[in-house]
This record gives sequence, C-alpha cells and structure tokens, in this order.
Amino acid sequence: MIPTLYKSALHPREVRALLSLKIKGQRFAVPKEPLAELVEKLDDAAFCCAALSKVSRSFAVVIQQLSENLKNAVCVFYLVLRALDTIEDDMQFSKEEKLKILRNFYKKSYDEHYTLKNVGDQEDYRVLLEHYDKVVRFFKSQDARYRDVIVDITKRMGNGMADFVEKEVVTVEDYNLYCHYVAGLVGIGLSELFSVSGLESPELKKQHQLSNSMGLFLQKTNIIRDYNEDLFSDRSFWPKEIWGKYADDLSWFSEHPNDKRSLDCLNELVLDALQHAPDVIDYLRLLKEESVFRFAAIPQVMAIATLAVVFNNPKVFTGVVKVRKGLAARLILYDLSLEDTLKYFKKYSRVFLRKSPAGSDLHKQLLAWSKTLNQKIKES
Repeated sequence: MIPTLYKSALHPREVRALLSLKIKGQRFAVPKEPLAELVEKLDDAAFCCAALSKVSRSFAVVIQQLSENLKNAVCVFYLVLRALDTIEDDMQFSKEEKLKILRNFYKKSYDEHYTLKNVGDQEDYRVLLEHYDKVVRFFKSQDARYRDVIVDITKRMGNGMADFVEKEVVTVEDYNLYCHYVAGLVGIGLSELFSVSGLESPELKKQHQLSNSMGLFLQKTNIIRDYNEDLFSDRSFWPKEIWGKYADDLSWFSEHPNDKRSLDCLNELVLDALQHAPDVIDYLRLLKEESVFRFAAIPQVMAIATLAVVFNNPKVFTGVVKVRKGLAARLILYDLSLEDTLKYFKKYSRVFLRKSPAGSDLHKQLLAWSKTLNQKIKES
C-alpha cells in the first residue's frame, strides 16, 4: 500500500481515493479462499461473481457500476468469453481438437453437463472450466434476450478464434480482424445488452463500427503493453507488417529496448491504437444512462492513460508497465461524467505530443490525430 501511495503522492485526489477504497472497498474485495474451495460453498450466482473477481479483478470492479439486472448478464457474458479465451490460449490441445472446441463452444451454452478438466494456464481458469456447469446454470437464469446475445457473440468469437489458430497475425488487416474477433465483438455484444436492457436506446445496438472501436482500443492497448509477457509465453499479436520494418525477429526488441528502432516500432503501434479514440468519444456521448456510461468509460480512460505510459517507453520490452493504481481508484470511486472523460482524453493527447520529438514525422501524425480528437471533443 505504501509504494502505491508514494506513486500517487503528487496527485492528492488519487491518494484520497486509494485510502477510501482501502476503507470502503469490501464490495470490490476478491474472496480470500481459493476458487476451488468456493465451489461447494456458493450457489451458482455467487460462484460466478467470485470467479469473475478471481479471473479479472479490474473487470469485476468496473461491473459494479451497473444495475443488478444488467450486472448479472454482463458477468455471465464475460465468464463465457473468458472460458473461450482460456481454451484458445491452452497449448495442450491438438489443432484439430482446438478447432472443434472453439467452433462448437457456443452449443454448450445450455448443456449443464459440460465441463473441461485441466484446461488453462492459471488455477482459477482451470477451476472455471472444470465447474462450467455452474456458469451454464447461471446463464440459463438470465432473460432470454440476454441469452440470445451471449450465444450469438460466443459463436462468432469462437469461429474467429478458430480461424486464427490456423494463421498468424501478419498484416495490419489481420491485426484488426483478430482484435475484432476477440474484443470488437465484445463491444458489439455489450451494446446489444445495453439496448435490450432498456437502459439505452435501441439504436445503440446498430452502432457496430463505434462498438467495435471500443473493443479494439482496449485490446490493442493490452497487446502493446503485454509484449514482454506474450513473448515469453511463446505467443505474439504484434502485426509483422509493422514490427518487420524495424527488426527481423520480434524478440530483437527485448534485447535492444533502448534502440531507436524499438521505440519507433512501439510508437507506430501506439499511433495505430490511437486512431480508434475519436470513435470512442462518439460512442460514449451516445450513452444516456449513468451506470452504463461509467461502466463503458472507465476502461477507455484507463486505456488512453496506459498508452500514454507505454508510449516511447523502453520498459515495455523488458517488463510490465502499468498506470498508477491511484488513477484507477479515483475513476472507480468518484463520479465520472462525459465532461470528465473528455478532459482525460484531452490531457493525454497533450502527453503524446510532449513525448514525441518536435518536427518528427511521428509528431506531425500525432498533431493531426490530436486535431481530429479535439474536434470530436468540441462537438460533444
């Protein structure tokens, strides 16, 4: 706690938020017991809530912003897709087995006998799939309109993941398509859930491009940030069309983190991710219900803050780079309005300009991007 407070020392509101979260944070607390020990103790709904906090604490915290009805549907949605993602990442399957499971996983949505043992590279992921029957029962308890959305997105995502089992991310087009399958579809599915809940307009679910951009902005941020972790897990999602301009092998960057070519590659990827930010602004200003807005906006602010930290930062190639926990605490605890969100985007747009060499091509591209972004902000 002390090192975390130290990092936020120059940001008093973050310090207050951290202390407040520590005092009042019971609703955000991750269960102390291992998930495997909670299987018999908790009913299906409580198990799913506990599982969510175990497999993704950040998402579990953000989901608390939602109303009870929608919160449960989104919880199930995330767990189903987390299970699918765990299958995609697991290396024990033959290619044929993995393709079959990914393409047919959506069919198991109503099968209370379906489980998978010893799948996943983390204990909580393995427990989730070993007791997937509890997720299925909780899923079946949701409104039919929510279930239809979840099954449809699961089917489309599973097929997309299967397509990329057989090919690598080489071109920028591949990169965008892969990110669409694993994250853009999440954005599209969430928009549909928001609409069918009645909390947002029926028109929102038709905003496929904007919804897709919401997912791509988050996914590309994670892919850029997780270079080091993914490299040593023998996987990579950086498109060769970009990194191949700067090196013959992706691992070269980890060996030469301070080299100009490494930083130029990193910055080009960040600039690519930033192209989705204007769509993010357009999407967020469509949201009318406060809890939905906060749920959608908090991860986007965290994403642009993360990009600002990784931009031109050689530490990306040698370790983990994260934003201050104090910023996350502040976003979670304090009301976040559209006006606040726009201020964050404007603030970080200035950070990118400040960190890029004046007069460089990169600086010129960022100036053009910043102009577009600020025009969107002005229109909001």
